[in-house]
Amino acid sequence: MTRPARAVPPWLAHALRAQRGPVPWSAVTRGALGGGPLLLAAVLAGRPTLGVVAAIGAMFAGINDRPGSRRASVGRIGGPALAGAAGLVVGTYAGDHVFAVLLTLLLTGLGLVAGAVSALGPVGSSVGTQLLVGAAVGAGMPLPEPGWQRALAFLAGAGWLLLLRLALPTPGSLAGGFRFDGERNAVAGVYDAIAGLLDATGSDTATARRAALTAALDHAQDALAGPRLRRYASSSAERRLHARYAAALPLAEAATALAWAGDPVPVRAAEGPRRLATAVRDSAPTGPLPAPSRTVPALRALDDALLRAAEAFDRGDGGDLHGRSRSRTAALRTVLGARGREYGTRVALCFGVSAALAQALHHTRWYGQHDHWYWLPATAVFLVKPDLGPLASRVLSRAAGTVLGALLFAGFAAVLPRPEGLVALVTVSGALIPVATRHFAAQTAVVTVLVLALVMAGGEPQASVGRIGETLLACAVVLVAGHLPMPGQRGGAAIRARLTEAAGAAQAYLDHVLGGSDDRAGRWALRREAYRTLAEARAAIALASAELPPLARHADGTDETAATLELLVDTVTAGAVHLDETGRLDPRHVRRLTELADRLGSRGDVAVRLTPDRDRVVR
Repeated sequence: MTRPARAVPPWLAHALRAQRGPVPWSAVTRGALGGGPLLLAAVLAGRPTLGVVAAIGAMFAGINDRPGSRRASVGRIGGPALAGAAGLVVGTYAGDHVFAVLLTLLLTGLGLVAGAVSALGPVGSSVGTQLLVGAAVGAGMPLPEPGWQRALAFLAGAGWLLLLRLALPTPGSLAGGFRFDGERNAVAGVYDAIAGLLDATGSDTATARRAALTAALDHAQDALAGPRLRRYASSSAERRLHARYAAALPLAEAATALAWAGDPVPVRAAEGPRRLATAVRDSAPTGPLPAPSRTVPALRALDDALLRAAEAFDRGDGGDLHGRSRSRTAALRTVLGARGREYGTRVALCFGVSAALAQALHHTRWYGQHDHWYWLPATAVFLVKPDLGPLASRVLSRAAGTVLGALLFAGFAAVLPRPEGLVALVTVSGALIPVATRHFAAQTAVVTVLVLALVMAGGEPQASVGRIGETLLACAVVLVAGHLPMPGQRGGAAIRARLTEAAGAAQAYLDHVLGGSDDRAGRWALRREAYRTLAEARAAIALASAELPPLARHADGTDETAATLELLVDTVTAGAVHLDETGRLDPRHVRRLTELADRLGSRGDVAVRLTPDRDRVVR
């Protein structure tokens, strides 16, 4: 009798899994043109240490240089770069004028603020990370330049890579317009996702395809809604893209309603969205669109949405993005709420303890004759970032990547000429970052080689063995601190906060539909927010569930709550489409809404209520 194979623990499975996809050659080119040329220019000018700081800024910008639109890259790269420059200034002046104990307290307080800001999302997380790494480098990497010069050099490095991102074309962008290539691909991806959901209607993959549609809509919203000089679209090409995105929203709604019903749809139903996707990518006319059958309300809604989309493609007169309109008060509430407090406390603990240990080792001369002690706290910052995977997986990947990177650099340093060999190493490492970001261990190995090459170019002796020891010590600190119970907080407070936010968005969407409002644009905005907050909650739950048991147990049962909320939002969407067609809700929708609301109430995690006005729209 054979024994059943034991399942691999989730945290280990995450550590062994890497993202896949084509090589982003445009990002590779930008990485090669980033830190290496900056370092070379500084060396030739006789200011290698300024080149080191500029190349570090370019390195961080390269890490944040993800696929998407040029407009979105401004905030994704520029915001964290400003935070990193501020951290450099604070760290430099604090390291020069504050004694060790007070410096540790200052860095700990900075960790509390940066950790809380990281709760705002991926950009907030990058802002917090660069703020803390900048502070650690400023305080722990003695350089001859004052803090303000370091900050300017850091911004120059990040700004140089951002300029490359804005100026260099990406593959295929010249065919349909250079300026909006990322936005165009994002909008086309929405239509492809709608077609995929229609293909999957009535099958077991419909739920996954609906989640993919949510992700595509989120990506398109972010791509189109980046920072702008004017409030509204300023060119006909941009207005055309906005119109094509807005035209996808009723199609997505009808497709979701069909998936909720669970009945297979005719094959030709998905052909129209696919032709629209091609038209968006090629900036071409739509051509004739095959009309789906009109046998049920959702199919009639799909047909009507296709007709409206064809008109919108022809007019190209703009459209509302129905994006997130979060106020400063809402952002402050997130920072000061359960998510901000929980993450901020852990970041402060890890960063503060690591800084204290680093200074103790520095003052006892464990580092030898050089004064650089930034590595340990900077490593802790990366390890404590939750958006890089489960804690145990991050620790394992960071340790393996650092050992590999340090050993590789030791071999390169023994044979490469200086400084030209170090410049070449920085150039190659910068080019590899966009590919290495697919796995944390690979990214760590590449960044380790790059940073060790930079600091050696700046005058620090080869210290691969010491960096390995500091990394392992940081791993131990974060692994212990990451599993400590937080005083005054119940476990999983951040997840419950995510679920509460998702339930609030679902309630607002439900109230709007049951209230019988004719404001479809408002309904689409509420639906987008409901699905987006649910996707964020599901991602947080999946991450927590993959942790080691002491942390994973806090996520027990939360996935079922999120799944119930998603079913409720799907039902509201299906009911809204039926309401548009008939003027009344079908009893099947009301029964399902009542059942799901009762199920949520019985679980006790969150609650959703049906409004008393629902009787006005029930048959």
